[in-house]
Amino acid sequence: MKKVRYAVIGLGHIAQTAMLPAFLNAKENSELVALISSDPTKLKLLSKKYKVPHSYHVSEFDQCLKTGEFDALYISTPNTDHFNYAQKAAAQGIHVLCE
Repeated sequence: MKKVRYAVIGLGHIAQTAMLPAFLNAKENSELVALISSDPTKLKLLSKKYKVPHSYHVSEFDQCLKTGEFDALYISTPNTDHFNYAQKAAAQGIHVLCE
């Protein structure tokens, strides 16, 4: 069975306390492969902690959608940003999960 490769955008409280740890329990069918944030410190720390191979600054969002590195995007940003990220990801054929 092919694993779904996920990226998570937004590394705030919800992502850190719920979503990122959940990937540790979903290894059979899911793989966390990319993190996207405006905070370089969080990117470095959480990429290392969860052994995530790819990390991007939000300014690189449009480019990272075209890499083919992930199949689905989990959006964990403030609600006002959800539509923009969801629309761009869906336009690239990337599945979207939004809190």
